Amino acid sequence: MTPTAVLHSEWIKIKSLRASAGSLIAVFAVTVAITVLISATVGQAEADNPGNDPVFGAFYAMNFGQIAAICFGTTAMSSEYHQGALHISLAAVPDRTLFYTAKTAVVGALALCVGTLTSFAAFLSGQLFMGPYAIGLGEPGALRATFGGGIYLALLALLAAGLTAVLRSGSAVLGVLIPFVLVVSFVVGDTMGSIADFLPDRAGQLVLHQYPDGAIGPWTGLMVTAVWAAGGLVAGWWCIRRRDA
Repeated sequence: MTPTAVLHSEWIKIKSLRASAGSLIAVFAVTVAITVLISATVGQAEADNPGNDPVFGAFYAMNFGQIAAICFGTTAMSSEYHQGALHISLAAVPDRTLFYTAKTAVVGALALCVGTLTSFAAFLSGQLFMGPYAIGLGEPGALRATFGGGIYLALLALLAAGLTAVLRSGSAVLGVLIPFVLVVSFVVGDTMGSIADFLPDRAGQLVLHQYPDGAIGPWTGLMVTAVWAAGGLVAGWWCIRRRDA
């Protein structure tokens, strides 16, 4: 099969898989819904707090959207390990590198498109309820955070996909990544200071701050997350190449 045909087949697989499609929809729906809910209820009151970061506050719901992004990357890859699906995939595409590259490329492209749309929609919809505290894309750091938020979600989806190829279990990856993002990085951040800025979620979220005060800058932080994602993808590729289907 040609690379274009393999990409098309992977697109069809992900589109037809309810868990993957549902997770991708949840990235958008959950992030925008929570953004609107928070902005409409406590948004203006929180904006009046001293030291408030209006840009980061606009992306608070990304903490929930990132969970859906992890689920998307996990389910898209874990479907290959159900009922011998990987045997069928490799029979159709014997070149394992081509198969893996095509699958992760489709996962990354879809996550980036939906993530960027989500980031813009969440920011713009939330500001409708902020009254005199509303900011626009011209606010310092806002446009960078909006584009960076989409990239961040895509990188988390790719990291999850790579780890799923390593562990061959979607539940195992979710059991590791979700508690890590929700709990571990915050605990480490409180005890290890600037070292926590190099964890994948904390590093990537620096791009969402108006004026990041971490050890690294916003785009550098996103590059750190990209290195984590690349490490997961390379490990997944090695396992796909070396292990029996």
